[in-house]
Amino acid sequence: MENLADFIGGDDFFERILIIESASYIPILRERFPTAEIYFVTPDEDFTDDRAKVFVLDYREERLPFEQKFFDAIIGDLTLEVVVNPQDIAAGFSTYIKETGVWLTSFRNIRHWKILERLMRGHFSGIVSRFYTRADFERLLYASFYKDVKFSPLIKKAPPEFLERLITCGFENLSDDLEVEFWLVRAARSMPELSLLKSMYTPEIRAELSRLLKRIEYGVDLPASAEKFWALYDSAGIFSDYAAEFVAAVVVHRERFFENLRANSARAEAEEIANGVEDFD
Repeated sequence: MENLADFIGGDDFFERILIIESASYIPILRERFPTAEIYFVTPDEDFTDDRAKVFVLDYREERLPFEQKFFDAIIGDLTLEVVVNPQDIAAGFSTYIKETGVWLTSFRNIRHWKILERLMRGHFSGIVSRFYTRADFERLLYASFYKDVKFSPLIKKAPPEFLERLITCGFENLSDDLEVEFWLVRAARSMPELSLLKSMYTPEIRAELSRLLKRIEYGVDLPASAEKFWALYDSAGIFSDYAAEFVAAVVVHRERFFENLRANSARAEAEEIANGVEDFD
């Protein structure tokens, strides 16, 4: 993996993409997603590119002029390196990403041997920059409302004798971390199993389905809740496999849920859903 575009999978389908100051991704993403709306944010007033909708602003200082949950993906290298409060930026980006969306970024690894070498020589010019360890960045993302985080390393090998010196001095080198110059990051708003659920049906249907499942689980207003569940099931065209995955995702006391559902309805689909939950587990 060489850049953030390599973190885009074959199953990804992006309709709206925001690129943060990383113009090299415009042609790559235009080729990958020819029908997508591509937006580009830059502080450079002279920048032009007819392959993207260009917005001239500094994302570190100005609010992005977009609606919440507008983008399928936000992409940009080193977006948290020169910022005052990185968590504010990370959490802010999450508000512009759909529930099924992702943020692709990168950061400079403060444990890379070249940075440590400069420090040992008393030279460090990155005072205004924020460097991170992988653990630091991961904690920041989970605290900023991202649910699924993946990392990929960009390696720059160390001279063997210097690497051995660092290890002898007590620096751990788990997963060759001392030779990772940059980490590429893919942070998703939802866990993979929930992302698929959220990509189907409207947020209003999913919210009502979740509410009815919880009411059945805890025996609230039975059998009316069961009747409303089946009415939604039929009117929205919900199928048993989808319902099974939804039950597996939101219902805690599944045995009690199915006891309540069976006791208050005679639908054959109830058994199909129950069997689907067992297969899902």
